[in-house]
Amino acid sequence: MTKIILVRHGHVEGISPERFRGRADLELTQLGRRQAEETAARIAASWTPAALYSSPLSRCRVTGEAIGRRFGLTPAPLPELIDIDYGEWQALTPDEVRCKSPEALATWYRSPQWAAIPGGESRQEALTRVVAALRNVIAGHPEETVVLVGHDSINRVILLHALDLPLSRYWRLGQDPCAINEIDFSEGQFTVRSINGTDHLKQNR
Repeated sequence: MTKIILVRHGHVEGISPERFRGRADLELTQLGRRQAEETAARIAASWTPAALYSSPLSRCRVTGEAIGRRFGLTPAPLPELIDIDYGEWQALTPDEVRCKSPEALATWYRSPQWAAIPGGESRQEALTRVVAALRNVIAGHPEETVVLVGHDSINRVILLHALDLPLSRYWRLGQDPCAINEIDFSEGQFTVRSINGTDHLKQNR
């Protein structure tokens, strides 16, 4: 069995008030760095990962570095974990997008499996790349525990795949900053043990 500890990066500017962050290389805020350390402590209390991978963007890399220090691991960049490409929506707020493309934004929220961002990436395209990455990670780490540090959108897509659910359920899942998800893979099957765990974060207690 391969155990995957799937983590979202810590807090960054643009989460609230919301902006389409995507490929912007945002730094963790002070809160985000504290969340990363708390997440590292939680993982160290329960698991001993043999490998650590992260999106190449700094908010994931720095979160991964905090985790890796507990185990003497350096996060290896995994390009397929990078956030969705928001194309023309990059750095805009939902209200700004609504002024330019009201129907496209309505589809984004109403029918996520159908949404197409001008100049950007669909969720189907994101699913294709992250599943390819998952196959490689699992093949490289049979019977080991692996930490993956990704983004809100990417983690949701991974969880939907593991749960064998359609992309139309995208908004039914939560992924808070530094949430922990536990997924097992054995004999061709995923078992999702937990989703969006945040009890380890002090501001949530």
